[in-house]
Amino acid sequence: MQKQKLLINGERLKKELERFAEFGKTENNGVTRLALSEEDRRARDYFRSCCEELGMSVKVDDMGCMYATLEGTENKPPILIGSHLDSVKKGGRFDGVLGVVAGLEVVRTLVENNIKPKIPITVVNFTNEEGARFEPSMMASGVLAGKFDKSVMLKKKDASGTTFEEALKAIGYAGEEENRLKEATALIEMHIEQGPILEAEGLSIGVVECVVGMACYEIEVTGESDHAGTTPMHMRKDALFAANNLINEIRKRLGSLDKELVYTIGRVNVYPSIHTVIPNKVVFTLEARHKDMEIVNTVKDFIQGLPNLGVNEGCEVKTTKLWERDTVWFKPELCDLVEQSAQSLGYSHRRMVSGAGHDAQFIASLVPSVMLFVPSINGKSHCEEELTTWEDCEKGVNVVLDTVLSLLSK
Repeated sequence: MQKQKLLINGERLKKELERFAEFGKTENNGVTRLALSEEDRRARDYFRSCCEELGMSVKVDDMGCMYATLEGTENKPPILIGSHLDSVKKGGRFDGVLGVVAGLEVVRTLVENNIKPKIPITVVNFTNEEGARFEPSMMASGVLAGKFDKSVMLKKKDASGTTFEEALKAIGYAGEEENRLKEATALIEMHIEQGPILEAEGLSIGVVECVVGMACYEIEVTGESDHAGTTPMHMRKDALFAANNLINEIRKRLGSLDKELVYTIGRVNVYPSIHTVIPNKVVFTLEARHKDMEIVNTVKDFIQGLPNLGVNEGCEVKTTKLWERDTVWFKPELCDLVEQSAQSLGYSHRRMVSGAGHDAQFIASLVPSVMLFVPSINGKSHCEEELTTWEDCEKGVNVVLDTVLSLLSK
């Protein structure tokens, strides 16, 4: 078929996003829709009803992932569009759900224009992307991609002791393994940026080339506890002073390594945490992220060498790797298509990377995948203040539609 220049219905998109925001709405206009909660069930049920009204068939797999398919004229692997419907506690109205509603709006646009795609279009809702109720994040997509063991994931418990398997059955979304994603022509995941770059540069679309690699370590500094008033300074083994020295070195060394490297000390515990006692132990985490795995490996070598820096105040330093991931690059041809669509629509855009994890990074090992971002005002996300303009939402979904039409015209 010839590629057609179509645009989605921006007002309809807005109303649909506002409708989904009612499922778990918080008093400050955010959303709490934890995975497999009653709020999640209601959002799922509504999503299913919207899809069935469009003549789509809806299947659910054994991890609760939903696949709503608009039949194609040819028996080919579908074009997937989607993201997730679950949120963090007191999260925003756009994170995840925008990517699902984008798929819904693309299908609505095709149906109202009597376009029967030659390739089936499947809108997907991946279960438990956030990991806010059941850890880890991206649980279902991780199982699909063979990153996580299903039997282990089903036994994961929330704070009340309910297992993932129990919650999945309780909301009626325990489907069949045979319904799992097996093949696709492409996956397109649209998402809010969750960062400040697009807004700061006045751009509407981010063409995401990769999800960056990262490494996370725990650093334990062990000294000796003594009385805070009677022990001379030169006779102390103060674990907190030693940790402070290490943190200063970390900022100095990593700060000069590469301007795109981001690193965070997110957790610090001091023991015994008594104001009259010299700290005998400090445990802190250090994570670093970059698209170039050589730089990530350089960071790992530096972290592992922390015990030998000579700034340890006589304390012992131990480093333990908690976890890591390699950079996941999206399909270059799909990135080009998304960029071409943004250009053809006259939308400002740039190539960029994702520092945050998304379902697409796991699904990319199964099918050709790509992501696109729209701006987050003030870079806010995972909070009630999260906001993206309706105009940018509309532009992003127009890019998704145009990319789909490009794939259908091939």
